[in-house]
Amino acid sequence: MSARPTGRNEVAARGLLQRLFGLEGKATLVTGAAGGIGRALATGLAEAGAAIALADIDETGAEAAAADLVRRGFSAMAVKVNLADLRSITRMVAKVVRGLGRIDILVNCAAVNRRQPVVEVDPETFDRIVAVNFRGLYQVSQQVASRMIAQGRGGKIIHIGSINSRVGLAGVSVYGGMKAAISQVTMVMAIEWARHNIQVNCIAPGFMRTPLIAPLLSDRKKARWIRGRIAMERPGEPQELVGITLLLASPASSYITGQTYYVDGGMTAGGRPWP
Repeated sequence: MSARPTGRNEVAARGLLQRLFGLEGKATLVTGAAGGIGRALATGLAEAGAAIALADIDETGAEAAAADLVRRGFSAMAVKVNLADLRSITRMVAKVVRGLGRIDILVNCAAVNRRQPVVEVDPETFDRIVAVNFRGLYQVSQQVASRMIAQGRGGKIIHIGSINSRVGLAGVSVYGGMKAAISQVTMVMAIEWARHNIQVNCIAPGFMRTPLIAPLLSDRKKARWIRGRIAMERPGEPQELVGITLLLASPASSYITGQTYYVDGGMTAGGRPWP
């Protein structure tokens, strides 16, 4: 008997993948979508069939990213948002609902950072990071979850956290603290919204090759330290976060909620005790 795949096998495989991971017709909001990770995730979700709203304080960047997707034949729109301003969040959510009809998937990716020792963190920096990275994420999730509950179709909420929620790094005390808070609130949101069939999970990237860590990678000593801490001995690429995002956005994760997934090239697994 032949063990080669048949046409029926291929059809069945495509059908299985579609049932598990297809996002056709899903209205998706991605914040921070003009940035390296946000844009990569928005593109991956669009390629899986979702209609995408790309939100960012960088309106020009969001519009360019949306226009690129539209040119490729995908459904996309851009919207400006300042996550430090509740009124701006409310306007963004309302505009996305008008444009896409509803919101089925939310990816909270927007974040800001400023590297400073604890004793040098000024109140303005502290408040800005807290406002965008945690309060803004919290308020977007509140408003979108309320829409999902009213829609009665369930939904998916994915927060982009950080390895900083598990590993302490000098110079990023406020950023790291807020990312740890995101992992904690992921569990609470998952518990409270489970009865509405809304799954909430968090992706915690390690060192990814984005403009945020470009200054570190351009410093030979710091880049060597980073590679030495990572089992795979390299930073990740934003596209390497697309797979886990598709899993958590799709029907395949219908029984996964309240979890934080570290995508870090093995950094949190440990390290070699030699150079």
